[in-house]
Amino acid sequence: MTTKSRRLDGEKEDIYKWIAAAQETPEDKIAQEKLVATYKDLVESIARKYSKNSAIHEDLVQVGMIGLLAAIKRFDPTMGKSFESFAIPTIIGEIKRFIRDKTWSVHVPRRIKELGPKIKKAVDELTTANKKSPAIHEIARYLEVSEEEVLETMEMGKSYKALSVDRKIEADSDGSTVSLLDIVGEQDDEFKKTDLRLLLEKIMPVLSEREQQILHYTYFENKSQKETGDLLGISQMHVSRLQRRSLKKLREALQTDRSEVFD
Repeated sequence: MTTKSRRLDGEKEDIYKWIAAAQETPEDKIAQEKLVATYKDLVESIARKYSKNSAIHEDLVQVGMIGLLAAIKRFDPTMGKSFESFAIPTIIGEIKRFIRDKTWSVHVPRRIKELGPKIKKAVDELTTANKKSPAIHEIARYLEVSEEEVLETMEMGKSYKALSVDRKIEADSDGSTVSLLDIVGEQDDEFKKTDLRLLLEKIMPVLSEREQQILHYTYFENKSQKETGDLLGISQMHVSRLQRRSLKKLREALQTDRSEVFD
């Protein structure tokens, strides 16, 4: 036996000892830390293969480590396979699950996430077999799903990554640009005011002309009761009394006609 072979056998023996220790005494972190240190580069290399950008690489490494720890807990040396051959599928499975469930910008159904990779694979296989890009109905027949499911999945696939609101897009033919934020609509409080105006128009007829004038001056023109009284030639006390009565009438009108008002 060569020196290199003896060294590899010694390392393998150490690894199996650490795995046994980690399984028998989970609270003892020493063996677990040794295994993590030994396979850190392996997890890093697997995560790198699935990192579409540097922003998620560290997340994938952490997820891969979770897969490594799960493999340590479940590994059985009597199965006759090396720890690496057992751990790698577990690590990859955790990473793929994370990518499927956590990295979409918009929440989509799980079936869509699972169908997406199948469609991509089907397109590649059909293109190779037929020497041309497959039609939607061909993909659907190949996967034994409906055309609607294929179309829905392909459309939702566009939601995998959100665009930045600072992204510049061309505004007109002279080459000037605007950002997405510039053209995104905002909530307009005037819509709420419009609804209120329509509501008031519906129930205002329950008030007399003078009562309507008082509410118009005090609520729409923000005049004081004294200023309103001066405009109408009545006392401030009279304005106050009519205002209270007007509001009571409006409340009663709302309660009586609530179902119709809010339909």
